[in-house]
Amino acid sequence: MYLINKEQNRVTKLKQKTFSELKFRERDHLQEWIANNPSTLGEELLIIQKEFSGFSETNERLDLLALDKLGNVVVIENKLDDSGKDVTWQAIKYASYCASLTKQDIIKVYQDFLGTSAIAQEKLSDFFDGRDLSEVVLNQGLNSQRLILVAANFRKEVTSSVLWLLNFKIRLQCFKVTPFAYEDQLFLNVEQILPTKETEDFAISISTKAQEEIEVQETLKNRHHVRIKFWENFINYSNTKNNLFTNNSPTKESWIGKGIGMSGVNLSCAVSGNYCRSEITFNRGNKEENKELFDFIYSKKEQIENDFGAELTWERMDDNVTCRIKYQHDGVSYFEEEDWQTMNEFLVDSSVRMENAFKEPIRELNLFAKQR
Repeated sequence: MYLINKEQNRVTKLKQKTFSELKFRERDHLQEWIANNPSTLGEELLIIQKEFSGFSETNERLDLLALDKLGNVVVIENKLDDSGKDVTWQAIKYASYCASLTKQDIIKVYQDFLGTSAIAQEKLSDFFDGRDLSEVVLNQGLNSQRLILVAANFRKEVTSSVLWLLNFKIRLQCFKVTPFAYEDQLFLNVEQILPTKETEDFAISISTKAQEEIEVQETLKNRHHVRIKFWENFINYSNTKNNLFTNNSPTKESWIGKGIGMSGVNLSCAVSGNYCRSEITFNRGNKEENKELFDFIYSKKEQIENDFGAELTWERMDDNVTCRIKYQHDGVSYFEEEDWQTMNEFLVDSSVRMENAFKEPIRELNLFAKQR
């Protein structure tokens, strides 16, 4: 690995190090780096537990337990300078233990990890792009579990067994992590070595197709028909009050939205089995940009809430790409038709007030974004 000096138009080779000589430890350092930034492993993962030991009749602990965007359980096993010769068997054991985790088990494991700082169901819904958690399939099937091995060096006993297991559709990846130094700066290179990237891309495409087939079947379920009926009722009611959602059509999704004057910033109405809410979402595709735009709007919080007429819930969501500002009504359900009138009135009133309160701040936000 080389450091580029643009001014001198030269490159300087970085010095490769070992974790031991840098006095880094597996649990205190490598595990924490991945837990706090799981995208280092090349995809968006949600860490739901560290040092997980919730297995009956054994005291074994797996390093990190995660979910991927398709709801699969991901076992992450970390080593430092040497993978050891038994890490593959170790990870397979953990995957077999996790195969029996139910959806409620996973929610409880994640809630234990979060403590009282957040509600697991809401964080899970956010990770799955705002989908109602009742529709999200978690840990489906006895062979959907994934294994990720992380180490600075992999022994041949490990790579040989991994290559053999890949032939049997075991979803297993090996990531090589290498520390480098330049003067007082330290760098970490994370590289997937098995399977090859081309093979992995093909495997991902197969998984995505399987998930899409599941989602097609999901559309036939009763909840989607109920939701379409609810949004049809809501849009009809809304059109008698204003033209805010005139261009929307009934949908099977748990939300409907409209633009509010800036690309990637939307005004949405969302419903679930226990709440409804109006919200402003920031989703311009770039995490840092979303946080910067959110912070700009947050600086106008007092004026916005004065114009809106109530306190709003401001969710920067530092672990997520997106941000959200919401006004929520709890204790109602789109499954219950007797709640629809209450939900309609709340959503129409709050979304109109939200549009008015954010109109000028969004105009200023556009100017701010152009000057960045």
